[in-house]
Amino acid sequence: MGAVSHIYVALLDEGTDVWRPVKAENLGSGLYRILDQPYEPANETWQFVPGDLVHCEVIHLSEGPVLAATQRVRNPEEPTSSTDRP
Repeated sequence: MGAVSHIYVALLDEGTDVWRPVKAENLGSGLYRILDQPYEPANETWQFVPGDLVHCEVIHLSEGPVLAATQRVRNPEEPTSSTDRP
């Protein structure tokens, strides 16, 4: 397992830009896997959820630069189907 880091995930349907810090495994080359952790979709909708493989980039928030998930990456081990999320 790679090093555990904190990355930020956008919250959807908030009316303004809101970012949630989450734990993720650093896989190298800007790729992270969001780790299992408390997540209540009834209370807030994360752009990316635990288990997702994501590409991260530095963004600038009011508290300074942070590493944020910007794109979901298809895991080569996942089967492909027409019901895959974008």
